[in-house]
Amino acid sequence: MGFAQPSGNYWLGNDQLSQLTANNRYKLRFDLQQNGTGNWYYAEYSTFIVQSEADNYTLQVGGFSGNAGDALGGWNDDVQFSTFDGENDRHPSVNCAAVLGGGFWYGDWCGGCSVNGARGTDHFYWDGLPGSHDLQYSRMWLQCKP
Repeated sequence: MGFAQPSGNYWLGNDQLSQLTANNRYKLRFDLQQNGTGNWYYAEYSTFIVQSEADNYTLQVGGFSGNAGDALGGWNDDVQFSTFDGENDRHPSVNCAAVLGGGFWYGDWCGGCSVNGARGTDHFYWDGLPGSHDLQYSRMWLQCKP
């Protein structure tokens, strides 16, 4: 189910993401503002599919382009969505969503990005940015493929 305000900070909900992306008609884009510098970066993935709840919303992602670095690289087909009360990450001893303050697809050792983590902490980041990986702002959105 989605949460927050659709006119502001909002998560569409994994059931709807699964339904929307089932036919691979959308690409995924992240717009990222680096904390401290205010510089903007982006990461785009030409393949973005979220499996159903039965598969714990396993992520299929690929076809990276952009200037932010591929922080989701290597996660295709084997990373499930993890939340504070539904740990599905691959970290051997930590619930990444509970520690980082937000649900996401966390790979080994909590992965290369945490765009749903707590703002104003070192838990809101995107690996691959030049200099600091800390974020001030992130937006994750779907675009129809041409």
